[in-house]
Amino acid sequence: MTIDLEIVSPEKLLLSKAVDMVVLPAAEGEMGVLPGHAPMIVLLRGGTIRLTVGGSVTDTLYVSGGFAEVTTTRVTVLANEATEVSELRKAEGESRLVAAQAEYDAADKMNTDALDVAMAKLQSARALIEAAAA
Repeated sequence: MTIDLEIVSPEKLLLSKAVDMVVLPAAEGEMGVLPGHAPMIVLLRGGTIRLTVGGSVTDTLYVSGGFAEVTTTRVTVLANEATEVSELRKAEGESRLVAAQAEYDAADKMNTDALDVAMAKLQSARALIEAAAA
């Protein structure tokens, strides 16, 4: 039994295929999705999505954040940015980390919304560096 997966970024449909399992970087931690999963909408943090077919991880993609809609037969990922891990460059992540750190340092520490956005960018940049180094 498989589950249909679509990964969509603002620019294009990045991937559409049937998989045995999807592991998502949910805001609360990694989340595995198998066929028959309870329906839900999940906030994604920066991290990697791993696709499993036939007991092996076949694809790994970096997402900078977004949402995933899960149904019993389908997972649709609406990613702010999605890239094959093989295309990532550590230098890009390091550049983003410097910019995110500067944004965090300049943020009004009393404005929790601004701090949350800045922290999400820091986490996403760190995840990009980690994914590129893997």
